[in-house]
Amino acid sequence: MIERLSLNSLKFFYYVVRYQSMTSAAEHLCVTQGAVSKQLKSLEEMLGFTLFIREARKLRLTQQGEVLFECCQHVFQQIDQCLVQLKQTEIKKNLVLSCEPTIAMKWLIPRLAQFKQLYPDFEVSLLTAGGEVDFRTQHIDLALRRDDFDWGNAIYSEKIAEEQMLSVKAKHTQFAENQIFISKSRPQLWQQFKQHQTQLKHFKPAPLEHFYLCIEACLAGLGATVVSAYMVEREIKYHLLEPMTSGYADGSSYYLLSAQPFEEDVRKLLLRDWLRDEMRNSQLWLAAFNPLALHSSD
Repeated sequence: MIERLSLNSLKFFYYVVRYQSMTSAAEHLCVTQGAVSKQLKSLEEMLGFTLFIREARKLRLTQQGEVLFECCQHVFQQIDQCLVQLKQTEIKKNLVLSCEPTIAMKWLIPRLAQFKQLYPDFEVSLLTAGGEVDFRTQHIDLALRRDDFDWGNAIYSEKIAEEQMLSVKAKHTQFAENQIFISKSRPQLWQQFKQHQTQLKHFKPAPLEHFYLCIEACLAGLGATVVSAYMVEREIKYHLLEPMTSGYADGSSYYLLSAQPFEEDVRKLLLRDWLRDEMRNSQLWLAAFNPLALHSSD
């Protein structure tokens, strides 16, 4: 059967599932949406079964589609690794990534060993920082930032994932006062939270400098907190924290920034795609843990 398969149609299928949208897949592949639709139809006809359950504006994988997507993930990952090896003599060994502190500590660092196993041919050095980026003076290659500031047209950017906020408390903890810790790093956080979670608007906000301080205070049983769902995924998995309400998208997103086009450095493409997949996996796990916890949009 493989001699009849089009690698191009598999790539189109892979991108549609990754971005959960034919429109987004078409934009990343630099083709029309009609071309993507035609490739998917051709692939389904060749295979003899459907890959998607088409609902209104949403595509959902069939059981066969899920199996094929998992296979594509492994295959394209191996191809990426092969390309890295082929270009090994042309690339630097070290890639410097700047990342916002709490996301770096709570979400990224625990996963970097997995990235190293996938791509052992180069190292990712991590620096923690937030806000504006000066690639030259800070000696960095990439920066992971939320789009809460204008980085200008001179910087290349790739969207990684939408931000998802969540209110949590320590497991089996009853605190006397309705205190909820809010990070000063996001001035509008409390107002946004009260709009989305009206049942907790009677809580008293207690400001702290950073999200990681809010999380530690929450773990100590001093009160609840509102944080990015990515920042507390491990604590929820290990039953240290539990969601108090459903999650919500606050309208911001995480972007990977670069001073040069991503296509000029295969390492940047590999890290970009890996970050997207990992954040998507985080969203899927949290949604499965609590179906009301996360709401993603196309």
